[in-house]
Amino acid sequence: MRSETTKKTTMLLNHSMFKYTLLIGLGFCSLASFAQEEEKEQQKTEKQEDVKGNLGEIDVVRDYKPILADAVKIRQSPDLTNNRKYLSKLHYTVFDRKLDINTGTHRLEIKEIPTSRPEVLTNNYAKIGVGNFNTLLGEVYISNGEDQAMQVGGFAKFLSQKGSDLDGQNFNEQKIGLFGRSVLDQITLNGEIGFNRYGTRYYGLAPSQQGLTPDPVTPPQEQNSPLKQHYNDIYIKGELNSNATDDPELLSYSLKADGYLFGNAFSAKENSFALSGNLNKKINAFNVGLNASGDFTSLKSADQSTGNHIARLNPYIRFQGNNYKITLGAALVSEFGGDESRNNIFPAVDLDLALVPEYISLYAGVKGDAVKTSYRSLANENPYLSETPFIDTATNNLVIHNMLEKINAYGGIKGNAGAAVGYKVGLFYKKVSDLPLYAINPTNPSRYDLIYDRGEKNTIYGLEGDINVRVSEAFSLGGNLIFNEYDLDHEAEAWFIPKLRLAANTRINISKKVYIDGELFFNDAMKAKTYAQYEGLTDMDPSNAVTVSLPAFVDISAGLEYRATKQIGVYVRGNNLLNKSYQRFLYYPRLGFNVIGGINVSF
Repeated sequence: MRSETTKKTTMLLNHSMFKYTLLIGLGFCSLASFAQEEEKEQQKTEKQEDVKGNLGEIDVVRDYKPILADAVKIRQSPDLTNNRKYLSKLHYTVFDRKLDINTGTHRLEIKEIPTSRPEVLTNNYAKIGVGNFNTLLGEVYISNGEDQAMQVGGFAKFLSQKGSDLDGQNFNEQKIGLFGRSVLDQITLNGEIGFNRYGTRYYGLAPSQQGLTPDPVTPPQEQNSPLKQHYNDIYIKGELNSNATDDPELLSYSLKADGYLFGNAFSAKENSFALSGNLNKKINAFNVGLNASGDFTSLKSADQSTGNHIARLNPYIRFQGNNYKITLGAALVSEFGGDESRNNIFPAVDLDLALVPEYISLYAGVKGDAVKTSYRSLANENPYLSETPFIDTATNNLVIHNMLEKINAYGGIKGNAGAAVGYKVGLFYKKVSDLPLYAINPTNPSRYDLIYDRGEKNTIYGLEGDINVRVSEAFSLGGNLIFNEYDLDHEAEAWFIPKLRLAANTRINISKKVYIDGELFFNDAMKAKTYAQYEGLTDMDPSNAVTVSLPAFVDISAGLEYRATKQIGVYVRGNNLLNKSYQRFLYYPRLGFNVIGGINVSF
């Protein structure tokens, strides 16, 4: 029994041993296989390292570009709170209604416009002011202002000043006039009539006269005062123009009349009447036209008289398109009425070409003319002309010559630099004869005579420019520049004519009640013709003509206005702010710094 049991036990042990022996054998086989695979991988890695060592190691380097995750790009942390609002359930009720359709037009109801107070009219104003140098100012302007088709009004001005540096340094000015404008169906009429008066004294003193009583006058009460001089100007002018129509080929026309009576405090007088007209007819792509004028003037001085008449006829043809305008014509000019008569034919050519429309345009032209020598124009520029102008000191005869522009060639560019800036810059060349110039009277240094350079080859060339800046209603700026050079046949210099002149002005609205304006004028140095005796030169003949230089000067003025109400304002204005007693004409210094202030009323 025991032997059987022992035998069974031995068989079970042998069977288990075989089982465990088989499992251990399979384990060693697996480990050997894993060891072989790991050895192969190690050999492969060593082989690759050997190859890499033979070829050399390559490192690729590039700029670091940081890349942010999308979540990092959010500058603020998201609000993860769930605050969802639950809306209550909505209930809808549908009404069954009949649609009312009106087939007719509903009558519009007229609503009354509420009454409003109109803006205060400011087409009329009055101004008064006082200042140093015994300055008095009064000015008034009146106009109906509302009817655009009919404008009528009038104006008046008074200004008086008295200097303290020199005896007789007095100035006064008066103006008064009426004007009107009427726009009819076919034509427009303009007219004006008025009276101007300017008064002064011959207060100029030469260096050799310093300390002496200048130019005594006849009345006993004014024995120690310079002689008075004044100029009266009565004028009338009118104009008729055809109105623009929708038909561009309709005949257009204009007519202008201008007349005046001008004289000084003595016997010198100039009376003039001028009539001019224009006819223009468009035919297809071009215009045919005619300009005609007649200027009839009589002059009287020192009990002598003469005529100075000019007639002009200018036929032309004009080609005009969207970006160009070309005018071809001729000017027939005839001078008559005086001691000599002249007839001339001049070219009249003008070109205007838009290189960049509205921004840059090229202009050029050639023309000629007879420029009238007018006593009225000369006295307005230089009021110190002698009592008997145009009298030749050598012959004692009344002599007057018109300047003849034989050729006037010009060209340049003009246009706009945006909506706020306008400009024009150009060159010019002129060939003239009978150029009028001022010169000191040989017998009296406080008087000026008119002399002429009658050379046939006098030339003038130079540059001129204009600019206008208007940024808004609150700021505007304008300027003008003229540079010219004279090459004369007989006279040594272009007497009292500067090479460079510059003028500028500005206006600034600081607020609705405060306004500032300013002006600047620059006049380059000039040459003056005088005589040795007046300059105190004793080493030469006293009657010898000498040249004197007048220095350049700058005149700056500025004004300030405050509108206290819509109708009343106060103002102050300063002139010659640099306080320079400069001389525009030799021996006649201007007033220094002067200020004027007052009130103005609009109504």
